[in-house]
Amino acid sequence: MGMKPAKQAVFAFGALAFGWLAFEIAFKPFLDKARSAVDKSDPARDPDDDDDSADHAEKNLPTESDVFVSDENPVTV
Repeated sequence: MGMKPAKQAVFAFGALAFGWLAFEIAFKPFLDKARSAVDKSDPARDPDDDDDSADHAEKNLPTESDVFVSDENPVTV
């Protein structure tokens, strides 16, 4: 009835390995797509530091700091 600690550890490790393998097989297409996206990304680029004002200037769109939006003053683009 009682398993020895070493046998329990081997059983638990086997169960974890089986679960990991099942997860990898079941979600292979999604994991491959996500891993390739991570490989293509630039780790030096921080999207929070991007300046969107250049994009708005090219398209003649107002930036967030240029616009005050309310019901009385709607934005028209």
